[in-house]
Amino acid sequence: MPLLGIWLALASAAVWGSGDFAGGLAARRVHPFAVLGVSALSGMLFLIGLAVLYGEPLPPVSTVMWAAAAGGAGSIGIAALYRGLAVGSAAVVAPTAAVLTAMVPVLVTATTSRPGVSQMAGFAMAMCGIWLVATGPAETQSHHSGLRFGLIAGSGFGLFLALIGHVPPTQVFGPLVVARSVMLLVALVMMTAQGVVISHSIIQPMALLAGALDAGGNVLYLFARTHLRLDVAAVLSSFYPVATVVLSRWLLHQPVSRLQWVGAAVCLISVALIIS
Repeated sequence: MPLLGIWLALASAAVWGSGDFAGGLAARRVHPFAVLGVSALSGMLFLIGLAVLYGEPLPPVSTVMWAAAAGGAGSIGIAALYRGLAVGSAAVVAPTAAVLTAMVPVLVTATTSRPGVSQMAGFAMAMCGIWLVATGPAETQSHHSGLRFGLIAGSGFGLFLALIGHVPPTQVFGPLVVARSVMLLVALVMMTAQGVVISHSIIQPMALLAGALDAGGNVLYLFARTHLRLDVAAVLSSFYPVATVVLSRWLLHQPVSRLQWVGAAVCLISVALIIS
């Protein structure tokens, strides 16, 4: 299995997880949907700049359709995640969403190509590891009312990975600009519905950083997808909660439970099985 693809997929997980950390910090100051809107805009501008820099041609209609569908799925995932975090426990919503993010592309790929035994074992271990890493300390695990939103969020994120993986290898930045445009539109609709006032105060540096990091993670995932099977790239990229937990521990000194450390170890073992 190409080592370059493996490193690109793991790098996308690290960048995505860092973007989630930055977005979470921004959401402490402004409405979560405002963070989504600002991050979608900054990510879109970042991707447009890369498209111009690399001289990538405009994507064909079929690619635009795949990218728009991916953007819609990602928007549903983000909306469900924010709603779940508002009404339920993050210790239930986050790991549920993270595991389904990895599971959906695996199920999609299994309909056309079955992975090997060691890869299947690695996928199973990876999902267990992701769940453990994304699960918070024990005292936060009492409220389960947001479970259904975690299921919807994970399904949306997983579909995003599966759908955006259908764009041709020669097209990277343009399709992601389309997906981001759809996310920005959804964010504006949500902000209007929630009565969020659009002003300069919602432009938080961390939200801008979150958008650039999320877009960068998307780019790395698509590069990884050119070297790996869809299910392998998606599972490895779904290790993003590890980066979020590490940054939270390092910069915010948030507690990390024993189960989370065990989950990180399980994720490392699963990588060895997946790439064997």
